[in-house]
Amino acid sequence: VQLAESGGSSVQAGGSLRLSCVVTGSLGRHYCMGWFRQSPLKGREVVATVDGDGITRYADSEQGRFTVSQDNAKSTLFLQINSLKLEDTSMYYCAALRVRRTPCPISPAEYYYWGQGTQVTVSV
Repeated sequence: VQLAESGGSSVQAGGSLRLSCVVTGSLGRHYCMGWFRQSPLKGREVVATVDGDGITRYADSEQGRFTVSQDNAKSTLFLQINSLKLEDTSMYYCAALRVRRTPCPISPAEYYYWGQGTQVTVSV
């Protein structure tokens, strides 16, 4: 399984971005996928997760501005970010894990497959 993120960009505060993560290979029916972000101050933290049944989970601090979704073929994971803030500046990673668990884990250490990341930079 390989993951490839795209969609990161430099944007102004208040704007929106849609990140994509293309999945190559099969995760099977039972899996968890997540978006994580990493910054020097906070380390790597979860933004949102979704499982093979479409059940989503969000970091408590991010509900409302972030929306995680998958395409019908479940070959691409998306993260819609609205009302971008300066503190959203980070490298964003998607990750995956073959597991049947609801809700999905939020610890990065539990995820096995990782993409290379896509940079989001927010400015005034």
